[in-house]
Amino acid sequence: MNKIRIDFCNFGHCYNKTENYLFKLLQERFDVEICGQPDFLIYNCYGHEHRLHSGVRIFFSGESDLPDYRECDYSIAAIKLDDPRHLQLPQYANWGEPDPQKLIKRNDCPEKILAAKTKFCSFVVGNYNRKKNHNRVAFFEKLSKYKRVDSGGRKFNNIGGPISGGPLGKMEFLRQYKFNIAFENRFLPGWTTEKIYEPMVARCMPIYWGNPLIHEEFNPKSFLNYFDFPNEESLIEKIIELDKDDAKYLEYLRQPYFYNDEPNLYFSRQRLLDFFQKIFTTKITPVAQTGRRTFSFGRLFGRWKLVKRHHWHPVQPSTWE
Repeated sequence: MNKIRIDFCNFGHCYNKTENYLFKLLQERFDVEICGQPDFLIYNCYGHEHRLHSGVRIFFSGESDLPDYRECDYSIAAIKLDDPRHLQLPQYANWGEPDPQKLIKRNDCPEKILAAKTKFCSFVVGNYNRKKNHNRVAFFEKLSKYKRVDSGGRKFNNIGGPISGGPLGKMEFLRQYKFNIAFENRFLPGWTTEKIYEPMVARCMPIYWGNPLIHEEFNPKSFLNYFDFPNEESLIEKIIELDKDDAKYLEYLRQPYFYNDEPNLYFSRQRLLDFFQKIFTTKITPVAQTGRRTFSFGRLFGRWKLVKRHHWHPVQPSTWE
């Protein structure tokens, strides 16, 4: 195959274009190079630089953003969308260095894992917006009436200070707990983040709220799904029941996270590479060129001003929300 000229933009100042997950993945099948005037541009939602590019635009996001097909030709994003131009890729499947083998349980010893659980429940929140995610704080407060819930994030911290070490530090923190309040920022079909992946890696049972279709991605018998209960009171009753009865807790611990203990399709590298194969081999007129008959300096200058304004003050993705 001919060399594929690509570029990345709107990912923030610290984004390394040749050390990220996507570039390394593409190298497995394609001869790719970073180019200032790419044929294919992969862009995120944290800026407007993509508007300067006239090639094929691929919108990429692990957040809950919807693609705008007036600006992009294809999309790879966390949300579920029925469109041939779109590939759903949950945030946990491309976050950091995703490793589905960490969720495989066939070599686990449930009794040994439970014996190492010295604490009840954990809660990690870095940002708080009352309108967006008040429900998880309210649930944290309700469950705390039964037994202390340790809050290790920057917000609502009650352990003497926020945990350190990034995602690895968080997962190490979770290992000592039986439960973790793993609430997403919003209710959106198909949108699943690291909030369920991290406690699963730590073998800390997630108490999950967010994606109502989470059962399509993970075995619902291996965690507590908010939507499986008629109300919060019954969910809390179940948590208390499992906390007091080791045999019942072990029933969940023995259940594989994946159906048949095999990684779900979203971890498939071939699936993602096949989608890029489709993009790279399909002849289209990029949306950026549709209807463009003459070059307009004024139009380009207006775009540049917009890009410059956001380039120096880019919105950075939040962490541990």
